[in-house]
Amino acid sequence: MSFTQLNPPLPLTVLDMGKGYAIGVIDYGQEHNLIWVTALDESGEIWCAPNPMVRFQSNWTMGRGRQPANDAKFPKAC
Repeated sequence: MSFTQLNPPLPLTVLDMGKGYAIGVIDYGQEHNLIWVTALDESGEIWCAPNPMVRFQSNWTMGRGRQPANDAKFPKAC
């Protein structure tokens, strides 16, 4: 298991939870998803979200547009 602190934090969206900044990543190894430690903008809560539930926020300058609305194939966050 390893923990990586992100500096600078990365702007992410956690599905069903909202936008925030990832402040760290937990890697439990090859048989597990990465876990994104994310501080949510709206509530200030800290959540650990599995990789399938995390999306980068759009960034026009970097050419990363809005994500398609096909996220229904992923399970809802607990």
